[in-house]
Amino acid sequence: MGLIVQKYGGTSVGSTDRIKAVADRVSNAKRRGDRMVIVVSAMAGETNRLFKLASDLCDAPNARETDVLVSTGEQVSAALLSIRLQALGLPAISFLADQLRIATDSNHGRARIKSIDPARVVQELESDRVVVVAGYQGVDALGDITTLGRGASDLTAVALAAALKADVCEIYTDVDGVYTADPNLCPKARKLRRISYDEMLEMAGLGAKVLQLRSVELARRYNVPLVVRSSFNESEGTWVGQEDQSMEDVLVSGVTLDQNQSKVTITGVEDRPGLAARIFGPIAAAGIVVDMIIQNASADGRTDMTFTVNRDDVRRTLELVQRVAKEIGATGVRSDDQVAKVSIVGVGMRTHAGVAAKMFEVLADERINIEMIATSEIKVSVVVNSKYGELAMRALHDAFVDNAAMQFPGESA
Repeated sequence: MGLIVQKYGGTSVGSTDRIKAVADRVSNAKRRGDRMVIVVSAMAGETNRLFKLASDLCDAPNARETDVLVSTGEQVSAALLSIRLQALGLPAISFLADQLRIATDSNHGRARIKSIDPARVVQELESDRVVVVAGYQGVDALGDITTLGRGASDLTAVALAAALKADVCEIYTDVDGVYTADPNLCPKARKLRRISYDEMLEMAGLGAKVLQLRSVELARRYNVPLVVRSSFNESEGTWVGQEDQSMEDVLVSGVTLDQNQSKVTITGVEDRPGLAARIFGPIAAAGIVVDMIIQNASADGRTDMTFTVNRDDVRRTLELVQRVAKEIGATGVRSDDQVAKVSIVGVGMRTHAGVAAKMFEVLADERINIEMIATSEIKVSVVVNSKYGELAMRALHDAFVDNAAMQFPGESA
C-alpha cells in the first residue's frame, strides 16, 4: 500500500464535471489500496478573477488583504472535491494551510515555506480518509494567511510529499507530460519519458510552465519522485528524478521560450567597487528576481549595466533603479519590453564542446541578432527581439532535438 500525493491544477478542477472526473480518478487509486493526499488549485480563471476584483477597487491593493482574498479559490476547490468524494462513499476531509500549519515567512504573495507539521494528515490517513489540501497558501508566525506565488500549488504538493515521505508526487495538469518544447508553438515537440531534476529546474526557470520552479527545487532537495500527467487521459506522463547515464547521452533535452521578459539598462555607471551591490541590493530586498546581467567594458571610467527581470516586475524595478541611479550619479535608465529569452537545456552538454557555437550559428542562419548571453553547465540562454522568439525556438529545436544524432567534438562543455 503506497502513499501518493496528487496535485490537480486549475483546468483539472475547472468545473463540477471536471471535479467529478478527478474524484473518480482518486476513488480508483484509493480502491487499489493507496493512501491518498490530494492538493488542489483554484478552479481555472478564479485566481485571476479575484485579483481583478481587488484591482478594480484599488491600484495597489494591500498585500495581506490580497492574500486573504485570493486564497479562497483553493478553499472552494478543496471543499467541492471532498463533497464529491464523500458522495462516492469515500471518507474524505479538506484542510486549509492554517489547519495543517504550513508555516511560511510573511512575504505576502511570494511567501516561502518554513515547515510543515504532518501530524494531522497522518492521523487522518490512519483513519483511512482521503486528505484534500488547499494548495498555494500558508500561514505566518502571526497567524496571517499567506500565498506562495502563482502556480505554487505544485510547491504545496511537493512539500507535503517530502514531509510525509510519500512514494510519489503526481502533478496532474492539462498537458500529458514535459515536452522538448512548447507543443503549442513547436509542432515537432515531443513528450519526454524522463528528465532529470537539474534539467527540469533549468526549463522551469527558463519559461517552461509545466512545473513551478520552486517545487522542482524542493523535489530535488528531498529526492521526491515526481511525475507530470494529464488529468484528461491515462497516458504515462513524464518522470522527473535523479540523473542517470541515459540522460547524459542526450545532448539537448529541451528548448524553452520566455516571452515575459524585460531588459533594463543603467547607463554611465562609475566603474568602481560597490556600485553593483548598490544597484542590485534594493532589487533583491524587494523580492524581485534578476536573471541575466552583463556589464560593458569600461570607457572613460564609466560603464553600462544591463539585466533582465520578469515583465511583471519591471515597473517596480525601474522605480528602484531610477532612485539608485540618481544617488550614484549614473547618466540614465532605460528599459525594453520587446525581448524574449530562448534557451537550450540538457545534461549532455556537460561533456560536449561546441554547443554554444552551434546555437549561435543556427540563429545567425535565421538572421536573428543576439542581445545577451548566459550559460551554465547544462544550458545556454540568449535574449533576442521578441518578434523572433518563436522562430528562434523552432530553429533550435530542429537543430538540436530533431537532429539528435548531431556530433560535437571534444569531451567537455
